[in-house]
Amino acid sequence: MKEPLNFSQPESEGTGEGRLDSGRSITQIFQEIVSRIGEIIRSEFKLATIEAKQDLSERAKAATLLAAAGAFLVLALGFVLLAAVYGLSAVMAPWLSALLVGVAAGVIGGILLYAGMAGLKQSPKLEMTTRTAEDNIRWLKNQSR
Repeated sequence: MKEPLNFSQPESEGTGEGRLDSGRSITQIFQEIVSRIGEIIRSEFKLATIEAKQDLSERAKAATLLAAAGAFLVLALGFVLLAAVYGLSAVMAPWLSALLVGVAAGVIGGILLYAGMAGLKQSPKLEMTTRTAEDNIRWLKNQSR
């Protein structure tokens, strides 16, 4: 168990500030605490910024997959429409080949769309920031005891 603060020592010469056993005044200790809290807050912001950048990078990759999916789906629609045109104007071979190409492009676009959407559904993870913020709160609570 921690010893209680001892304020019974004589006040410092002419300053009117009480001193603790360590020889530092209460004002100095308070200034140090405020300074450290500032450092903690700045480091938390830096950590949050780093984690947010990493998350944005992952989302950029997902957005790239979505763009590729869109391109393939547009191609698929073009080939399906081309197949319909060939189906109306020709007997069998031209539209059937165009339809197969359109279906293949649609399958590829669908796979890319699914992969991109799965990447965007993930919520941002600020695990380290949350953990260190909780540690800092616990430390502050222990300091106030």
